[in-house]
This record gives sequence, structure tokens and C-alpha cells, in this order.
Amino acid sequence: MRRMTSADVDAVLGIESAVQPYPWTRGNFSDALLNGYLCYVDEQSGEICGYAILMPGAGEAELLTIGVAAAAQRRGLGRAMLNEMLGLARDRQLNRVFLEVRASNHAAIALYRSAGFSQVGLRRAYYQNANGSEDALVMACDTNFFPGIRETGDENG
Repeated sequence: MRRMTSADVDAVLGIESAVQPYPWTRGNFSDALLNGYLCYVDEQSGEICGYAILMPGAGEAELLTIGVAAAAQRRGLGRAMLNEMLGLARDRQLNRVFLEVRASNHAAIALYRSAGFSQVGLRRAYYQNANGSEDALVMACDTNFFPGIRETGDENG
């Protein structure tokens, strides 16, 4: 993985639009870069295959988004990227990482649980969907006890 640059935004947008039903906009990614968030991409053979954005705060962080190109899914890349982002948080003494995930995204929830995340809240009607909205699980992981993600299971990513 390497730091994302503004030159990467088109490729990241292409992945985001293909894998997310309600994708981030160019402005969302540009703002994350401009605000100094930890924006990373995974590049293989000159092609961006995944991305992740972590927003640091006072002693904690929020994983804002993580995505893997459809052709690169189910090969452990999402797991490796999540592992790397949690390691970056720990290295920066960001002791807890939060995220929101669609309640219907069982593969992502399993991946996050395998990394040590647990549910700490629920945001009702947080995400837009075809039926109007759906809930988001709020999950958190303590990076002080982050063991790395186990290589078991067939979680998405």
C-alpha cells in the first residue's frame, strides 16, 4: 500500500462507483486528501486495486471507507488493507478505530469482527438503499490489543 495522491482519484472513483451502491463523490475523496486524512491505495502491477481512508482524531480514528475492485475481491486484499490501516492507527497512537457498516453487509461485518471490531452502537436509517434506508452498525476496535486479522474464513475482500 502507498499514500493516495490526487492523481489516483479517478481510479479510486472507478472502483468506488463499481462496488458501492451509493458511492462517494470526487469531492469526498478530494476533501479527505486535502484534510490530511490517512488515504491509501493498494497498487498491483501499476493498477490500483483498492483504497482505504482513515480519519484521525484525538487518540482515535474513524475508518471512513475501504474498497476493493471487484476483480480483486475474495483474495485477501480487503483483509490486508484493513490490517494495514489498523497498524497505521496503532503506530500513530490512535487507540480506538470506529467505523459504520451497512447492517445487511454480512461479509464486511465478518471481516471487521475477525479484525477485533465489535458492535458499539446502531445508527437507524443511516444508509440510503433501494427501499429508502437501512441501519448502520457502529463498530470499534481497540488498537492497543490489535492482534492482526486471522487468515481464516472467507470474508469478502
